[in-house]
Amino acid sequence: MKKRFCKISSSIMALLVLLSTFSFAVDRHYCGDVLVDFSFFGKAESCGMEMQQSKDSHYHLIGNKGCCEDQTLAIAGQDDLKISYENLNDEQQVFVVSFLYSFINLYEGFDTKIAPFKDYSPPPLIRDIQVLDQTFLI
Repeated sequence: MKKRFCKISSSIMALLVLLSTFSFAVDRHYCGDVLVDFSFFGKAESCGMEMQQSKDSHYHLIGNKGCCEDQTLAIAGQDDLKISYENLNDEQQVFVVSFLYSFINLYEGFDTKIAPFKDYSPPPLIRDIQVLDQTFLI
């Protein structure tokens, strides 16, 4: 049971480290207020309604944009896995010390075995039930 728990907890911790260092980007293409396409791994495809402008045209200087818009949501992963514990404030230090103290004391064993039934005597045996029922262990 203990080996299985260790394997499960180590797998969960490895998955947590993998997910915390993983970064990804989502590219979305909107036409007006409607989401037309999204992509996790590449550029989202266009709906084909962009305005075609010639290079010599000054139409883009007027400020009139088309109805389409591309948005990119990028989530950066954690690059530094070594966390510094040197700059903890007083409340955080008290929490860490109290957590470690309670966690270590949780697994301390008892000096003697405790038998909660040692002060109680067994019930009196009035009849031998095995002989009455004629059931014997072989």
